[in-house]
Amino acid sequence: MRHAFPGGTPALDFPGTLRFRHRTEPREDLDSPASLGAWFREAGITVDDVPAGPADLREALTLREAVHQLVRAAMAGEEYDREALALVNEYARKSTPVPQLTPGGRQVEATVEQGLAYVARDVVLTLSGPDVPLLKECGNPECSQIFVDRSRGARREWCAMDPCGNKIKAAAYRARKRANGLLAARRSGPRSA
Repeated sequence: MRHAFPGGTPALDFPGTLRFRHRTEPREDLDSPASLGAWFREAGITVDDVPAGPADLREALTLREAVHQLVRAAMAGEEYDREALALVNEYARKSTPVPQLTPGGRQVEATVEQGLAYVARDVVLTLSGPDVPLLKECGNPECSQIFVDRSRGARREWCAMDPCGNKIKAAAYRARKRANGLLAARRSGPRSA
């Protein structure tokens, strides 16, 4: 699988396709129309990759940034940007992919517009539902992924154990080892008689 899905919902995983937003050069995971088409399949919205072109990709990236603005505003308790809100609502009104039963099993054929409509409806449900207080940004200072923290006591710190949780834990372990090494070196240092 090419894409990561640590957000807990397409409403958070879709804006998460622009990774490491805090860096001067974030990483773009939707870097081609084919990547966008694969994202819908990997997200479970469709069964197969969705055929996409350059205009579809531009549309998707515009919607993605609108979703990101709304999620950030919801987390901060701020008013929604009107243009971002209008765009998400416009997509939420469109038809979504429809699953079909075939002799070979479940099939979901969709256009990019239908896939984006699915994401937009999920944004509406997520940002108008009980999970808004559970939205958190990953504790890895380089990561910008937002996720729903449904952990016991809402104590989850990172979007996913791999790589963010492992990276944070390894850094903390190394820092403790260095600190313990310095303390041990100070204790065993030369003593004056």
